[in-house]
Amino acid sequence: MGQIESKLKHLRLTGMAKSWQAMVETRQAYQISFTEGLEVILQAEQQERENNRFDRLVKASKFRYQASIEELIYNPKRKLDKGLVSKLATCQYITKGESILITAATGCGKSFLSSAFGHQACTHGFSVAYFNIQKLMLKIKMARLDGSILKLFDKIAKTSLLIIDDFGLSNLDKQQQFDLMEIIEDRHGKASTIIASQLPVAKWYDVISQSTIADAILDRLLHTSYKIELEGDSLRRIKK
Repeated sequence: MGQIESKLKHLRLTGMAKSWQAMVETRQAYQISFTEGLEVILQAEQQERENNRFDRLVKASKFRYQASIEELIYNPKRKLDKGLVSKLATCQYITKGESILITAATGCGKSFLSSAFGHQACTHGFSVAYFNIQKLMLKIKMARLDGSILKLFDKIAKTSLLIIDDFGLSNLDKQQQFDLMEIIEDRHGKASTIIASQLPVAKWYDVISQSTIADAILDRLLHTSYKIELEGDSLRRIKK
């Protein structure tokens, strides 16, 4: 029995090895047929790989919060539509290349909600990247300086879900506006983007001073997006 477990580990079939060890220890391995046992350890291996992929996706995403859809608060004052959240939790919007625009005052949970959608995407096997807008722009600036800008843009374009948080805290300069336009253009209709902001969508034009760039960016976002406008008191004050 030990040789089987050893060979499974050598082949890096850790899920099967763990399941086989458990079956031996509980003597279940002697009580079920070969077909039943094989089905059990194969299912364990599949689950192990799915769990490992989820862990890798979450680690790579660098979420602000460890959040989940199940933790969301549906207080009527918040104006968070449970039906819409349930629809988005299926992640079909990602396969369709649709976006989500989340607006709310400070402390109302927009970053937490964005993180929850991101974690849900990871459970469905989608790659996710989470950025504060200023850190994203700094990363792009550094990539331009070291010559890796095209590689970075390509990586962002291939990410299934891009989450941009704190949009609108400061105005974007001309180069940043062009960079954001390129990112949105690369993803339009192909990959999903979540943008979270303290500002109402109508004021996003002020953040992007160049009107032609603003029109290009917002036209691509607004016509293929779900809009969530959170209201109510700050959740940070409530928790205190």
